[in-house]
Amino acid sequence: TIQPDQTIDITAEVCPMTFVRTKLRLERMKPGEVLSVRLRGEEPLRNVPRAAREPGRHPHAESRA
Repeated sequence: TIQPDQTIDITAEVCPMTFVRTKLRLERMKPGEVLSVRLRGEEPLRNVPRAAREPGRHPHAESRA
């Protein structure tokens, strides 16, 4: 199991803030650090992973709780 360096809970947020908050957190992280994102709803499940797929970032897994 991969242990995250940081965790963000955006279950109370709605798009586009889910994407924005995730992207801002990723931009403050160092290369190689792992971010765990807790989210809810279909729209964030589609949009938030885009932030992790930008150049230089490599998502490890996407899963539903």
